[in-house]
Amino acid sequence: MYRKKVFTSFATAAALSLLLSSCANQAGPSTNGPSSAGGKVDVHAISKVDVPSVAVLPAGDGKATCPATTTLAYAGAETGPNAQLGINVFNGIQLAINQHNEANPGCQVQFKKFDTEGDPNKATGPVTQIVSEPDIIGVVGLPFSGESKATGNIFEQKGLVHITPSATNPGLTKNGWTTFYRALGNDAVQGPAAAKFLTDKLEAKKVYLVQDDSDYGIGLGTTTSQALGSAMVGSDKVITGQKDFSAVISKIMNAKADSVYYAGYYAEGAPFDQQLVAKGFTGAFVGPDGVKDDQFIKQAGDASSNSYFTCPCIPGELIPSFESEYKKLANAEPGAYSIEGYDAATVLLSGIDKGKQTRADLLSWVKSYDADGLSKHYKWDSTGELATPDVYGYKVENGKIVPVGVIGK
Repeated sequence: MYRKKVFTSFATAAALSLLLSSCANQAGPSTNGPSSAGGKVDVHAISKVDVPSVAVLPAGDGKATCPATTTLAYAGAETGPNAQLGINVFNGIQLAINQHNEANPGCQVQFKKFDTEGDPNKATGPVTQIVSEPDIIGVVGLPFSGESKATGNIFEQKGLVHITPSATNPGLTKNGWTTFYRALGNDAVQGPAAAKFLTDKLEAKKVYLVQDDSDYGIGLGTTTSQALGSAMVGSDKVITGQKDFSAVISKIMNAKADSVYYAGYYAEGAPFDQQLVAKGFTGAFVGPDGVKDDQFIKQAGDASSNSYFTCPCIPGELIPSFESEYKKLANAEPGAYSIEGYDAATVLLSGIDKGKQTRADLLSWVKSYDADGLSKHYKWDSTGELATPDVYGYKVENGKIVPVGVIGK
């Protein structure tokens, strides 16, 4: 009963992509963009949809059997300055496992979580613990690029498959790892899409790019700056944990930039935007998926009204059943990469249901996987990359993050 209900209401990636693309070309209510850039971005009430039941879902056929010790794990931030990004993912995984276990009394998959605080220097300990527990046969994580880089070899040595729902540094799939898989597009995709969003949609003429010192920020800053070309009038760097942004703000104001692109996370992005607006900046503040979270709005306050985001992640609110079930679990709207966490867990759960119940077998399952999830089609190349997925644009509107449509591939 439950499985039928879910199957008839979840959206496929193709249908949603088509929906968003069509919405982006329709007339609708608009919101003025940055006054100095002169751009305008339409903010549409994109319809929620019910679509055909082709997406693979956690419940499966309800007939799965597996040992009582069968365990999946989450590795990533649960605490720390950017914890909410990890919590979004963790809740998506938890929802998938709950739905699987409810439908499959003969296969009750255990779930363990390991907190890395999102810190590359702290992540090796929890990951070493994970790979030492033989009952753990698959992992969703790590969410951040730096910690993924620091731990990839540990997973590789133990043959433990792990699917990151959000780490986007392009170099992660160039390490020769056979156990690392990425459930989204990387920054070689997001960077050019962000540049196009700035120059085409926001009509920015003078973009100032600021990146943090993380592997994520460095990779994204590089690909975005290359795509911006002559539209970039300056660049600067900040560090993790920085609180005072007055020096870089002075450079931005002196350059007469009409837009700022920040490659980093919300913990620094929020005070940066707040201080930028307080100094009289009237342009757009554009951040990537690491900034796209309600915590950014809470921390930046009214200053966040100038903010836009890019993300290779689908808006969770477009899928009514997912949104509803997620809210019941988390008492919150789905966040960035909640669906990707859900989908990644579903890939692993579907393998378990097919009898792939050792590390080696589950790794082989992921290598040959070829099916739709809620957010996109999942099929990986030999390096662990997906085919190029869509990148979506978002805007802060009335204190909420709302989608504005597909902005690139």
